[in-house]
Amino acid sequence: MFQTPFHKENLSKCSFLVTGGAGFIGSNLVEYLLKYNAGKVKVLDNLSTGFYHNIAAYEDNPSFEFIEGDIRNSETCQKACEGVDIVFHQAALGSVPRSINDPITSNEVNVNGFLNMLVAVKDQSVKRMVFASSSSVYGDNQDLPKLEGKVGNALSPYSVTKKINEMYADVFSKIYGINLIGLRYFNVFGPRQNVQGAYAAVIPRFIEAFLTGGKVIFHGDGSQSRDFTFVENAVQANIKAAFTDNPKALNTIYNAAFGDTISLVGVFKKLQEISGNKEIQPEIHPKRVGDIQDSLANISKAKALLGYEPAIKVSQGLEITYNWYKFNLESIKK
Repeated sequence: MFQTPFHKENLSKCSFLVTGGAGFIGSNLVEYLLKYNAGKVKVLDNLSTGFYHNIAAYEDNPSFEFIEGDIRNSETCQKACEGVDIVFHQAALGSVPRSINDPITSNEVNVNGFLNMLVAVKDQSVKRMVFASSSSVYGDNQDLPKLEGKVGNALSPYSVTKKINEMYADVFSKIYGINLIGLRYFNVFGPRQNVQGAYAAVIPRFIEAFLTGGKVIFHGDGSQSRDFTFVENAVQANIKAAFTDNPKALNTIYNAAFGDTISLVGVFKKLQEISGNKEIQPEIHPKRVGDIQDSLANISKAKALLGYEPAIKVSQGLEITYNWYKFNLESIKK
């Protein structure tokens, strides 16, 4: 992974904080930063949904520091931001179904925790924060492809929390002069994505089924489509946002996606090809509350202002991801 750098700057002169850095996208960001010799990489994570084994390989790296803590604690956020140049804020409770089952905790983490981070970034004079938003903010807007300026009504508490994040960021940038950039992730997948639990994402669940002979479940008929985005592309979007010197690129929101769409049936068939397993057949279950039928991003804004150019197609990303789980599935489930 990350054979080509997405930056031109000398990372050895920079100090970074990755909240949620033991999670899926966060740990891939940590890998990128340390691979390209970042001066300091702090990880703040409470390990509620992230896993220390995602970052354990770096514990002897003198540039790496792990802080086990919770963004719901304002003092923890302040301390973590001390001496930091750039924050990648990935910490959150993801999953639409999780937010429907427990909206209070989702709000506490995603909204109160986000506000704590904004205040800490302000107080500690952090130069820039790039934060994770979500395509869920498009809600019931059925227009395709999705444009940043056209959102719909929220369909879940999770969607509400991400909308509030974007609103808070806009206000803080205007009032306090903080440099903030939000990235609306579209169904990111790849190595280290959690395969376990009730809220595991669809691609790791499918891959686990192909590797273990388990069940592949469609919530609906499988015709629903997504702009699945390989994690290396998502990392590129973060790095481009962190280092852009284009003043027009700051204090706004971008779609972070590949810019193409594939149905769940299409993903299933590609995994059949990759695995060589033609025996598994999907089970059809009822649609879930809060799920949308189709999602596709317009990424022209990120291309124009950030220089974002996603290089890894879904088919290539699925093969990389399948092979990663093939060799790591048993160890990460222990």
